[in-house]
Amino acid sequence: MILATRYHDISCGHRVVGHENKCRFIHGHNYRVTFECYGELDSIGRVLDFGVIKALLCEWLEQEWDHRMLMWEHDPLLEQMRGLSPESVVAVPFNPTAENMAEYLVKTVGPQQLAGTGVALARCVVEETRKCAAVYEI
Repeated sequence: MILATRYHDISCGHRVVGHENKCRFIHGHNYRVTFECYGELDSIGRVLDFGVIKALLCEWLEQEWDHRMLMWEHDPLLEQMRGLSPESVVAVPFNPTAENMAEYLVKTVGPQQLAGTGVALARCVVEETRKCAAVYEI
């Protein structure tokens, strides 16, 4: 299998509901998100032009998550945070761990954003720090 890979850096906040240590508090990260796409090679010999990956996946991150606060839709603090800054809070259908973010990007965002291209998202790496990352792979 040939993969076309592109990463994008974003900054966003989150808190992990139920975490036993300091990640239960509101905090943020400078994330690096790596997208790995697969499909048949086109007539030029590409899975998908890197600029198209940027336009479809990286720009989605910019518009939806960058400089926002990701909060689980069942987080008891969600409404309080929305009251402080409604446009900066994004309610997500998962507890915003790096693992859940990677899975959501592969299973939900990838198919939505890559529809009609003949390409699929095979793998996504979400790095919270230079030392810690989570991977979701089909």
